[in-house]
Amino acid sequence: MTSGTRTPDEAAVPGGADGYGPAAADGTARARVRAAYARVRAADRPEVWIALVPEADALAAADAVDARVAAGERLPLAGTTLAVKDNVDVAGLPTTAGCPSYATDPAGRPGPAARTAPAVQALVDAGAVVLGKTNLDQFATGLVGTRSPYGAVRHATLPDRVSGGSSSGSAVAVALGVADIGIGTDTAGSGRVPAAFHGLVGIKTTIGLVPTAGVVPACPSYDVVTTFTRDLATGVLATRLMVGAGAGAGSGSGVGSGAGDVDAGGAVADDDAAPDAGGGARRRWPADVRVGLRDAPVVAVPRPADLAPLSDAWRAAFAGAVARARAVGARAVEVDVSGLLAAGRLLYDGALVAERYAAVGDFLATGPADADPTVASIVLAGGSVPAAAYVRDRLRLDEARAAAVRTLDGCDLLLLPTTTEHPTIAAVQADPVGINRRLGTYTNFVNLLNLAAVAVPVGEADGGPFGVTVLARACEDQLALDLAARLLGEGTAGGPRAAAGSAGGAGPAGRPASGQVPAPAPSSAPSSAPLSAPLLVPGTVELLVVGAHLRGQPLQGQLADLGARFDRAVTTSDAYRLVALDTVPRKPGLVRVGPGDGAPIAGEVWRLAPGALGVFLAALPAPMTLGQVELADGTWVVGFGCTAEAGATGADLTDTGGWLAALARGR
Repeated sequence: MTSGTRTPDEAAVPGGADGYGPAAADGTARARVRAAYARVRAADRPEVWIALVPEADALAAADAVDARVAAGERLPLAGTTLAVKDNVDVAGLPTTAGCPSYATDPAGRPGPAARTAPAVQALVDAGAVVLGKTNLDQFATGLVGTRSPYGAVRHATLPDRVSGGSSSGSAVAVALGVADIGIGTDTAGSGRVPAAFHGLVGIKTTIGLVPTAGVVPACPSYDVVTTFTRDLATGVLATRLMVGAGAGAGSGSGVGSGAGDVDAGGAVADDDAAPDAGGGARRRWPADVRVGLRDAPVVAVPRPADLAPLSDAWRAAFAGAVARARAVGARAVEVDVSGLLAAGRLLYDGALVAERYAAVGDFLATGPADADPTVASIVLAGGSVPAAAYVRDRLRLDEARAAAVRTLDGCDLLLLPTTTEHPTIAAVQADPVGINRRLGTYTNFVNLLNLAAVAVPVGEADGGPFGVTVLARACEDQLALDLAARLLGEGTAGGPRAAAGSAGGAGPAGRPASGQVPAPAPSSAPSSAPLSAPLLVPGTVELLVVGAHLRGQPLQGQLADLGARFDRAVTTSDAYRLVALDTVPRKPGLVRVGPGDGAPIAGEVWRLAPGALGVFLAALPAPMTLGQVELADGTWVVGFGCTAEAGATGADLTDTGGWLAALARGR
């Protein structure tokens, strides 16, 4: 018997039959790396990079990738170029965190990292080639991209405006078409604000899924390694690989061992345990994690009063994004998010800033000449925080989490503007703290409450890209990705696989590297099958349904409530009969007979987490059963059947070929 359950890689990792990843559609790894360095020279943006890998070394790495592909390896990221924020280790390159003196040994010589951070190494192992280390707001403290002795990073196409930070260089490298994937970090919005400014996709997972070993900490309890890409599928692929890098890393032992847990209702729970000493992943996917977004999700959106910081143009752009969400099936519900926004102010205005001092305060207290004065003042202020104040603010944060549960009650997701405005460099220089504070209005609270976030472009405002962020409860990252796919018009109509767009300067729907964001192309998918993102969560199982759980039928909601994910339409082999059962609501039963003694029966395969399948099985009423069912392609999946007695007494529907056809015939 051949199992029909595809492996996670088969189900979710795109790649060509030639062994190359989707980014390499226009050539070998060597050709793509050579083209990337040509773009570096053409762009002439030295402030983007703190350290570039010598071109000869990068080409040698690309040749090694090409050799692996020639030897028969399938590398999902072969031919993909990578820009890494310079607070993340890459072996052989110094890690400055935006402060040159931070990466020197006692003799004053640059000290290269001994090993690559596991999150980045996972991408390199999959065939990506590192181009270099990128500029950032020093010590990842800022949302503007101007707080660096290496120079302010200008926006990719609007050079008088800020790039956004702190992951400024990585975002610009992707927006310029130099890199296919930019690696950033996100504590207060650093993986989302630059994405919004450049029309990119920024994925910030639930805290603890991606290992932070090899990352200079900003606030260790709230740091996340993130991705910037020009399309969603490439970002999901990279994120999935980075999450996999954390399996068994560090000392975490699963949900609840580090970044917290998710309560029985899927609400945000405590995420305040100390990070693993080795920076390994602290969280695994819950056994009953939701892996599919319902067709008509309930999406919370802020009240008009909560949008007061936006200009008229940005408010109109957000209204357009809400309208787009409704157009792709969401039911938007206004909620009061003022409590969430207030929680965000604890990150800088409260005692939690002590975490920044704990991370790099001792170094900055020595008064290095290359310290950014704004960054130094923020971090050093954390050194005077009393322990009692820190405890008090952690308790306030607990209260804010409880408020978040109430705010999101009855909702699947939350949709917010990513930021409030797109300032000029001159304006930030005149008011570095005030503008930075405003930019974090809708981002600062997210990691404090351990929400998953996906930043996506949805249009333009004030002459530049405008973006929103889809937020989900902890570990419900897949739901945010699925709504992002619908907003972008990317992905597939059911199923875990989606082709990544060409990474050679343009993404899907012709999205150019410049960051200009056209409206998504209309989907050709039937309205009964909303678009979904590639599958991020591994280890899902398949379930065949043939009757009342089919899409549009009375019991489909049971699958939706368990977070199941429509995968594909199928037919069984010709060894099955379909019979009508005496149940309420009416349901058919599938009965195994000899090969050729039945007929192919139409059905659907859904994916769900193993724990969710257990819940489903425990609630299964008689005379229904679950067992192995053979599909027309010879594979086997778990599917619905019925007891022998019910199968013998039920009216035969086999000639109809399926339950929907039987209903249409009045049977």
